[in-house]
Amino acid sequence: MRKIPVFVSCPTSLSNEQEKRRRVIINILDELQLEARALGRGDYPTDLPLREVFILAKHCYGGIILGFEQIHVEKGIRKRNTKEARRLDKPISIPTPWNHLEAGILYGLKMPLLIFKEEGIEGGVFDYGITDAFIHSMPPAKITKDKLDELRQVFLKWFAFVSNKYHEY
Repeated sequence: MRKIPVFVSCPTSLSNEQEKRRRVIINILDELQLEARALGRGDYPTDLPLREVFILAKHCYGGIILGFEQIHVEKGIRKRNTKEARRLDKPISIPTPWNHLEAGILYGLKMPLLIFKEEGIEGGVFDYGITDAFIHSMPPAKITKDKLDELRQVFLKWFAFVSNKYHEY
């Protein structure tokens, strides 16, 4: 049986803990006979990377955005040199900007989206109410059977939309 391709937006450089969390998601995709496609992980650009993302995404039937911390900021000022400027009152985590670019492309292609974020990730596609996709917490690396079953239910609901899109073509 041929696997249905889905686009996975995820940084290529992850900590060991982040990689284990990504693996939980990839394993569920495998169970559902979905093929995770991503630039820099099996698919490598031969052209401009943003164009390659678009071409790759056009050949997929759903998208997953994995918001992992890529930058940790201890101190700083939000909206510096504006009337709204304020000091950070706690450290912030920033995902790869590619998450936002790829989410925008997938949204524009009307792909069913599933969005996960690590604790502390916010802004853009990770803000609630920005897309019609619910924002989920990143699953833990060591997940209990009950939590894994709950996560599978989330994926099954999304899979119904992906499968429907696939069978339209």
